[in-house]
Amino acid sequence: MAEGKPILLVAAAALVDVDGRVLICQRPPGKSLAGLWEFPGGKVEAGETPEACLIRELDEELGIRVASACLAPFVFASHTYEDFHLLMPLYLCRRWEGSVVARHHSALAWVKPSKLGDYEMPPADAPLVAWLRDVL
Repeated sequence: MAEGKPILLVAAAALVDVDGRVLICQRPPGKSLAGLWEFPGGKVEAGETPEACLIRELDEELGIRVASACLAPFVFASHTYEDFHLLMPLYLCRRWEGSVVARHHSALAWVKPSKLGDYEMPPADAPLVAWLRDVL
């Protein structure tokens, strides 16, 4: 199982637009899990909160500004990969400033929660789809 493997803390966001669609991002070629669809976010740096991480990552990856008050903790994923164990809190976010632009991903898609299962996702992201489908 996960014993002896380092724990990697990654924060992710389910950006929800006014039409109730969720943003997913396609991992670019050359990265692990390339071509799979994921929720935006990234690795929490030392001394950084998950919320601060998301504010930084959403600006870097998508060019949007998000206030901490607009990040609502929702659910988390816990998944063992070959070299590490991933712990990933997922936040809901319905408000941001700026236009979403793919800066680090191959593609972006705004998807109705009922259709998220149509996109191939990394093993840690996939279980979160049912939660989003049931709540949104």
